Order: sequence, then structure tokens, then C-alpha cells
Amino acid sequence: MKKLVCFHLFNDFSGSPKVLRMVLGGLAEKGIRIDVVTSKGEGALSDLKKYPNVKFYGYSYRFSDNPVVTMGRYVGVQVYIFLLAFRYWFCRDTVFYVNTILPVGAAMAGRMMGKRVVYHYHENAFIKGAFYKVLAAMMQKLATEIVCVSEYQRSFLKRVQNVWVIPNAVPEAFVERLCPSPKEAFERKRVLMLGSLKRYKGTLEFIELARWLKAYSFELVLNETPENIAAFWKENRITTIPNLTVFPRQNDVVPFYNRASLVLNLTDKNLVIETFGLTALEAMSAGLPVVVPTVGGIAEMVEDGVNGYKIDVTDLKILADRIRQIFSDRELYYKLSDHALKCAHLYDAETMVDHVAMHLRG
Repeated sequence: MKKLVCFHLFNDFSGSPKVLRMVLGGLAEKGIRIDVVTSKGEGALSDLKKYPNVKFYGYSYRFSDNPVVTMGRYVGVQVYIFLLAFRYWFCRDTVFYVNTILPVGAAMAGRMMGKRVVYHYHENAFIKGAFYKVLAAMMQKLATEIVCVSEYQRSFLKRVQNVWVIPNAVPEAFVERLCPSPKEAFERKRVLMLGSLKRYKGTLEFIELARWLKAYSFELVLNETPENIAAFWKENRITTIPNLTVFPRQNDVVPFYNRASLVLNLTDKNLVIETFGLTALEAMSAGLPVVVPTVGGIAEMVEDGVNGYKIDVTDLKILADRIRQIFSDRELYYKLSDHALKCAHLYDAETMVDHVAMHLRG
């Protein structure tokens, strides 16, 4: 592989661009020439600009509250990257690396030119709408290879050949800044959740837990602008809660883990199922117990009662009772914390990057 051309729809600080940044950073350090085609603006991928062998091609893209407008923008981007991809027609030994199922225009152009097209599949399209199912079907036709992030995710694909499971990992530089301290964390009794304002992410449920559990501190980090958060608060008539602090989109979430005691993922399995759950792995890397949904790739990381708990977000009373139990039993907390850290060590960043790179090289 002489050149890698990577396509990612929206450069923000969510899980999939964070993982992509790890992979591309590892390849850039090995001297591979990389072109990155993604949206303009700051995000996890922006850090790659420090490498002289990484070049960016950007386009304007953002989401809209109007789904018709969002779809129009999405289609426009697909036309753009489809046409842009043909600049590599005569570039021999070039691999197209498609991150998520959304940049389908690049995959179509790549196969038309006879390029190797490797998909890094982060979603579970089969529990979403018809649009995502169509994209997943196209991926299975267009991809030379597909990298899944969990066994759960792979189980939905009809395709069997050249489909691999490589779990995500947390960057070493991120882990090195974490300060696991079970004793101090237990004393803090601070509950953390990182997510978005999407209904299925459990934001309203987290707020309700903060109302119920006034003895503990709650921090909510949302991958949103302050304006969107304010609008959401107004729309849902949310009043001030003294023990809840809300933060907008953050470039660096390490300080939040370092002052947390417990991390929640409250994704509603009836609306969407997490294929992996990077925030849970980040939390365990800080020695923090986690509470996650009962199904999905994220549930594969948690052994109930060992390094955390698997609880349905619809069972809010059970969630509240479990938090009380964790924060009232020091020995239980220490056990959960110790096993969380041991579990995190199984997800090695260097191994993940090497495995993805192996499939990109072919």
C-alpha cells in the first residue's frame, strides 16, 4: 500500500473519529502517505494535521433539525466525494478506507476503479431505519473487507467472507493521563455520563437520576453546543438541579474521568443498541466501574457484578438502587474498580491499530 485515502463523513469528537484518529496516527508514524476526506471544522481527526505525510480535503457539512435538509446535505457530500475519488484513478496501490457506512459515494467510486475498499463498520444498521439498512447492504456488496467492532455487530451481517472483528481501544496517550484511585473515587461519589441529546442516549433519565439521588454529584458531558443544550432544556422544561452540572462539547474528557466515581451509559435498547461503547472502555481504563445496557457490543465488555453492571435504562428504580449500593459498600466498589482496570488492559491500542493496518495492507 503506497497511499491510503480515508473517508469519514463528520469530524467531531464522538467515538468513531476517535478510533479512526488512532489508526491513522499509527499508520502516519510508519510513514504511510494518507489523504483524509472529511468535514471542515475541529474534531478528533484535526490532530492528524501535525503529520507531514497526512493531507486533508474538507467540505462543509453539519446536521439540521430538519431531516429533509440533513438528507439533502448528505446526498450533496456523497456526490462530492464520489467525484473527488476519481482523482486517484491512476494512483496505483491505493486503498480506500471508509470509516462508518455513511461515505458510500467513496466506496462506489473505489469499486468502479478497481481499488481495495476496506470498511470500518461502527454502527449497527439493522436496528436503525431502512436508510441505514440499505447502506449496510451496499457495504456488503462494495467492500473488499469489513472490520467490525464486536461479535454482536458482526452477527447481523449476511456476508461471511472477509469480515473481521477488531474491538476498539483507548489511545495510550489518553490512558497515560488517567489517574486510577479507587479510594479517592469512592469518597467523591460522583456519577458521570458522556453522550448527546439524542433521545435514545438516556439524557432525560440521567437528569431524573440526579433528581432522585441528591446525596451524590452528577456530571453530564454532551457532544453538543451550549445553544443546543439550552434549547433542549427549554423544550423539556428542565429546572435547575443543584447536584447536576452539564458541560457542552469537550476537546479533552480526561479530567472528567479523573474526578468521577462511576460512569453510566443509559442507551435505551428499545431505540438503539450500542455496537461497542468507547466511553465505557475509557471509564474502565480509569479504574471506574460502569453501568451499561443489557445487550449489544458494549455489554460484551461488562461482566455483571464483576467490573460493573448491566441494567436496562427503563428500570430507573433498579438503577438508582444499584448506585446507592455501589456508593455505600467500599469493598464492593474496590472490587468493581480493580476488575474494571483489568478488563481495560485487554483492549490494547497498539494491537488494535496493528490488526486494522494488516487488513488495510491486504
